[in-house]
Amino acid sequence: MRKLTFLFMILLLVFNLIACSSETSNRNSNNNNSNQNSNTTVDNGANTTPFDNSDVQSTDSSNITTNNGEKTLVVYYSATGSTKKVAEYIANTMNADVFELEPVNPYSTADLRWSDKNSRVVYEHDNPSARVIELVRKNVPDWGNYDKVFIGYPIWWGIAAWPVNTFIENNDFTGKTVIPFCTSSSSGLGESGKLLEEAAKTGNWLEGIRFSSGVPEKTVVEWVESLGL
Repeated sequence: MRKLTFLFMILLLVFNLIACSSETSNRNSNNNNSNQNSNTTVDNGANTTPFDNSDVQSTDSSNITTNNGEKTLVVYYSATGSTKKVAEYIANTMNADVFELEPVNPYSTADLRWSDKNSRVVYEHDNPSARVIELVRKNVPDWGNYDKVFIGYPIWWGIAAWPVNTFIENNDFTGKTVIPFCTSSSSGLGESGKLLEEAAKTGNWLEGIRFSSGVPEKTVVEWVESLGL
């Protein structure tokens, strides 16, 4: 009888040990599953993006600096170099960009002899239809970024040298302040600036100025500063 009782107690102890071991195993398994689930994100499409946005940076509007600086351009045609010099003086004073107008068929010294009835410039003067001068470049890169535009030219027969006309007629001056200037040996500004304004049809054109050939830089600088631009 004692042997049966002892055997029963041993079996009961073994059963309890097996039960505890099973419960511990299940508890550990549940804990592992719980930890695994807590580290797993279910992709249901709500938080996905259709592209790699690693290069996209958000902008803090409080750090934006508005640039109110205005850009200036000096456009000019120079037959003998006099207008070029004035254009350079203006550009240096205004810290401006420069755009030179160059005819595809440049004028030679002989072409510019206004006293020669057979010269090119006299022929063009007498035949207005011949004054349409093709330019190497007639459009300025980033033209829309310029707020102020100086237009320079020599005076031919009281008007602007006609290579300038091609540029004026092929650009929109809307929203720009335009300041004409010219060079000559004796002729004044005349209606050259007014005629260019009429050809442009757009822009806020200021009254221009005439400089003599060989004008000193100081004179040009004083004029530019007087404009209050």
